[in-house]
Amino acid sequence: QMQLVESGGGLVQAGGSLRLSCAASGRTFAGYTLGWFRQAPGKEREFVASIRWTSRNTYYADSVKGRFTISRDNIKNTVDLQMNSLKPEDTAVYYCAADLGVAPKQEPNDYDYWGQGTQVTVAS
Repeated sequence: QMQLVESGGGLVQAGGSLRLSCAASGRTFAGYTLGWFRQAPGKEREFVASIRWTSRNTYYADSVKGRFTISRDNIKNTVDLQMNSLKPEDTAVYYCAADLGVAPKQEPNDYDYWGQGTQVTVAS
């Protein structure tokens, strides 16, 4: 069983940056596809980015391309999401997810393991 824990959320002004991190307990990420999703109040959970641990191939939602970067850290066994040029519409709870199998895995149902989420609030 894999447990995921997100960190790094918070309050930031529009145009600012935040870095989210996702750590796993119980096993390594080797062989997994890792994804970041977000859910704003009253909206469905939506795909943000994903990365294949082995190949490092990355995929992004159009709404975050050029602003967000997903990456992995072999030593720390974490998956990070660097978020730059943040906008008020990026405000949401951000979730880390993991699943065996190939990327891009852009649907929530593609993932078996989820973190508890971390709040990101972008003030205008």
